Amino acid sequence: MRRETRVAFAAYVSQIALLNSVEAAEVTSTKFTVAPSVEQKLEEKIQESSDFLNSISVVMVPNQVGQKVGVGATRPIASRTNTAGGNRRTPTDPTDTSNDGGYHCRQTNYDTAIPYAKLDAWRHKPEFQTLLRDVILKQQGRDRIMIGFNGTSAAAATDRVANPLLQDVNEGWLHKIRTNAPDRVLDDGALTTNPTKAIYVAAGVEVVDGDATNVATADADYANLDALAFDTLDLLDPWHRSDTDLVVIVGWALVKDKYLNLLQGAGATATENEAAHRILTLPKQLAGKRAIIVPFFPEDALMITSLDNLAIYVQEETRRRQVKDEPALDQIENYESVNEDFVVEDYGRAALVENIVMGKKPA
Repeated sequence: MRRETRVAFAAYVSQIALLNSVEAAEVTSTKFTVAPSVEQKLEEKIQESSDFLNSISVVMVPNQVGQKVGVGATRPIASRTNTAGGNRRTPTDPTDTSNDGGYHCRQTNYDTAIPYAKLDAWRHKPEFQTLLRDVILKQQGRDRIMIGFNGTSAAAATDRVANPLLQDVNEGWLHKIRTNAPDRVLDDGALTTNPTKAIYVAAGVEVVDGDATNVATADADYANLDALAFDTLDLLDPWHRSDTDLVVIVGWALVKDKYLNLLQGAGATATENEAAHRILTLPKQLAGKRAIIVPFFPEDALMITSLDNLAIYVQEETRRRQVKDEPALDQIENYESVNEDFVVEDYGRAALVENIVMGKKPA
């Protein structure tokens, strides 16, 4: 590390110490608890780094284990009671999900290392501290999205080589739907035999012909994605199906032939890191809902929900940190952890389709 870089890094450490009301030596020598105000600011910065994270719910909770705290209405409340006949009016909780209402925040480590060479390249930049902060926060945001859509377990020791999409870091939203609301999952069509599972869709979002718009053909389960999305709506609770804030999240592989220019354009107008945080809206709706592509969603799947129905619960005062210089490896190391969980607030407001194959069933 060059001398100027070391001065900039020392100022970075001093700023962390000042914000968290600890000594600079404590930042580099021991793990400390991030101050609540800083913790809140960091969460806001992580959300701001991503269109998607800014659209879902991030909830700070005091306890590691507890009941869901989503405040959205999950059911109708209008009723009438024959009180003249001696019956008592019974109020109901409109926010009660009545199915797996709990959460369990587990520790996730977000440890990073920045080589001296990269720090040396940044040493003259006035935004040195911001660069160092943002490269860490942006990747934390990317990882959260990846876990949310691909996580299936919370292993005691994770294996990033065997699980490149962080499948073993925590249980994500799709896994929670499969496990806790299997009746809201469609993963097989009528044209397959066990153990093979597939849902064949003859065409993309376009109409095949006037008579086959919303019916399955003899050699496909659905004529197009629009017909599949309309069928998927039936898996939601009836009172949610016409909500205007519902979206259809589509795996990119299902529409890449039709909207390849849109996908390529997104890559051309933003850096790779920024593009991985964006929400792309397709020109055509599905089932009358806005159709979108989001980062790290499985490429052969489709889901209908509102984005704020997907939540990340973060346990308050559990963000721990240590920043140290490691000359043996020519790098600085940031050890950081926080307790979090991925929550579907209302399963009645979510439906998932998997194993979608574009095209007719092979002969």
